[in-house]
Amino acid sequence: MRPTLILAALLAFAPLLPAQAQEAVAAENIPEAASVLPAITVSTVGLARLSDRIITSGLIAAVEEVQVAPLVEGQPLDQLLVDVGDMVSEGQVLAVLSRTTLDLQKTESAASLAAAKSAIAQAEAQLVEAQTTRDEAQRVADRTTKLREQGTAPQAQADTARANALSADARVMVATQGLESARAQLALAEARLENVDLMLSRTEVKAPVAGKIVARNAKIGAIATAAGQPMFVITRDAALELRADVAETDLLRLAPGQKALLRAVGMGGVLEGTLRLVEPAIDPVTRLGRARITVDSDNVSLRTGMFVEAEILAAQSEALAVPVTAIGSTPDGASVMRVTDGIVERVAVKTGIRDGGLVEITEGLNQGDLVVTKAGAFVRPGDRINPVPAPAAVN
Repeated sequence: MRPTLILAALLAFAPLLPAQAQEAVAAENIPEAASVLPAITVSTVGLARLSDRIITSGLIAAVEEVQVAPLVEGQPLDQLLVDVGDMVSEGQVLAVLSRTTLDLQKTESAASLAAAKSAIAQAEAQLVEAQTTRDEAQRVADRTTKLREQGTAPQAQADTARANALSADARVMVATQGLESARAQLALAEARLENVDLMLSRTEVKAPVAGKIVARNAKIGAIATAAGQPMFVITRDAALELRADVAETDLLRLAPGQKALLRAVGMGGVLEGTLRLVEPAIDPVTRLGRARITVDSDNVSLRTGMFVEAEILAAQSEALAVPVTAIGSTPDGASVMRVTDGIVERVAVKTGIRDGGLVEITEGLNQGDLVVTKAGAFVRPGDRINPVPAPAAVN
């Protein structure tokens, strides 16, 4: 006869046995009775190192692109000294424009400067002559006035001397204004010469920043103009970033400074990056936001326009955790089946970070509690079970 049938028979006749025999049967029944309870796998609530990761993707672009346009227009392009892909330093000459027309303008400006200096010398001489004439006319007027007062000079002579003195004062004023005009012409000629020198220096198109040439639109013989496409496009310091599209629900968990791992198709290994900027706007159509992740290490295999996947580490902490399968769903929220003294009870919990097969428990459980590994699959609240410890899943 099978052990279970024997146990059933003993239990059936136990009330008819003496008290000592009943105790013996009960003592033998304890392990057997436990063995018939359903064996349910349980997990221990413990501490685990959890990481909140956000998976996203996007295209590689330059952190900052600098457009280089000619500062002198209307001159043909004589030389091109760099090409696409070249690394350049700040101030390096990229192209040279023709200087022929500007050299002629410089010669003309130099001649105008010399003429202005000569005009100043003439104006100064005229002023000295006018001042001398004025002084003499004033002395004559003064003597004539005294003689008229003494009665030895006619009134007409006194009037003529006074008129000559006034006329001499006017000539001095005119000579002074002529000198100021000549000085203004000199300043204008000097400014024109300086402007020509500046334009001549700008015939050398220089890199405003250090970086890599990513585009070159300039061609030999073309007339330099600031309109249209720039002559060159430089990536400042050759710095690249990933412009990743992030779901609206994940965007609020991002913050500048968070670390990220970057993976590109066809590129071996993983690159490290840092979240530089979370753009404040969300696309109203796609409901996606934009995160900009700078690439920390130099990698020559990266190109602008490449598609790259990123894993952003939004948060990391050591917290209580249970297997994902232990979390059930109720109208009131998440819950687990906790086992206390072999009896199952439903407990409402609040969850946090989900990392792999583990979920953070922020409220509802304590360290060391036992929970049914697969919540609600085979048990209900109030059931008595035989808990079977699961392999350690948390630290």
